[in-house]
Amino acid sequence: MIKVDIVNRVAERSRISRAKSSLAVDTIMEAMKEALVRGQRIELRGFGVFQVRDRKKGVGRNPKTGVEVTITPGRTVRFKPGKDLKDI
Repeated sequence: MIKVDIVNRVAERSRISRAKSSLAVDTIMEAMKEALVRGQRIELRGFGVFQVRDRKKGVGRNPKTGVEVTITPGRTVRFKPGKDLKDI
């Protein structure tokens, strides 16, 4: 499923135009992005939790050549599915 599929589903279920449903989906996604940039946790009950976590420095390997590569520390988004999603 891609973003257009979500927009179409919102338009069908809520009986609004695709332009308005596209605006709604864009608004939700933008709000989620802004929250993650601020380091906030996003909890969607029954679906799951998006959380920004620190990634520590490490060493990886290039699978083709076997050469070691340093992995720089940074931040990444993790998703943990909720109970309802796990049960499906």
